[in-house]
Amino acid sequence: MKLLPLLKNDTLSLSFEVFPPKTDDAFDSVEQAVHEIAALKPAFMSVTYGAGGGTSKYTLEISKRIKKDHGVPTLAHLTCVSSTKASVHARIQDMKEAGIENVMALRGDIPAGREREDRSAWDYRYAVDLIRDLKESGADFCIGGACYPEIHPESTNQKEDIRRLKEKVDAGCEFLTTQMFFDNNLLYNFLYKIREAGITVPVVAGIMPITNANQVERAIKLSGSFMPQRFKTIVDKFGHDPAAMKQAGIAYATDQIIDLFANNITNVHVYSMNKPDVARTIQSNLSHILGK
Repeated sequence: MKLLPLLKNDTLSLSFEVFPPKTDDAFDSVEQAVHEIAALKPAFMSVTYGAGGGTSKYTLEISKRIKKDHGVPTLAHLTCVSSTKASVHARIQDMKEAGIENVMALRGDIPAGREREDRSAWDYRYAVDLIRDLKESGADFCIGGACYPEIHPESTNQKEDIRRLKEKVDAGCEFLTTQMFFDNNLLYNFLYKIREAGITVPVVAGIMPITNANQVERAIKLSGSFMPQRFKTIVDKFGHDPAAMKQAGIAYATDQIIDLFANNITNVHVYSMNKPDVARTIQSNLSHILGK
């Protein structure tokens, strides 16, 4: 099932993200987490992709199992940074043969140790390059892309960010999923700006439940996310108590989602980090709102 019709209708939807194992030894535990999250029957599940394609075989395998075993639509991630045209085209072919219908086209993180490398000779420097190749591949993919409600860490300003986002949409990106954010007003302001810029594709709001204090530093490092004082107070008060922090973090994420739904944001994607209990609790908190 392609995701675009789902994302375009007015029905509230909640989806979850999982990530593949880094090694064969961890596959069984990840598979169990995926099984439990899929059993919740979310609107769809996305499966991430390792830097440089490190877990690409698992991405494809897990995506196929979610669709086959649980009947849940899947969104397979594909990254391109520092990869060759040949290797990316091979992965695209693998996705076609596996019956993948939805692809999240991402640049991906720069591999460790290559941050200062001259990128001018790389086959792929930006996600838009991958989107163009996906469109030219002959596969009938529904293509998604990423966006930043604040600003991409490598952009000089938000105006440049939105200009590059428009390039992705013009190249064939059919919907966007946001990076995590912790202040909904940032999303509302961002949506106004991109609509003014002529970007009209559906936008899925990405929410990260912070369930332990150590995640805060990582969230800031990954996305430069602004942390509202209300959220900082929660971390300061409960961060030393793992159980309390987990409960407070899930409650904060739930509150964000309720506000988004109340303000006509119909599609929310939860970065559930392979934690079935987190996904289950958030969905339970929203059961009547979602009609489940």
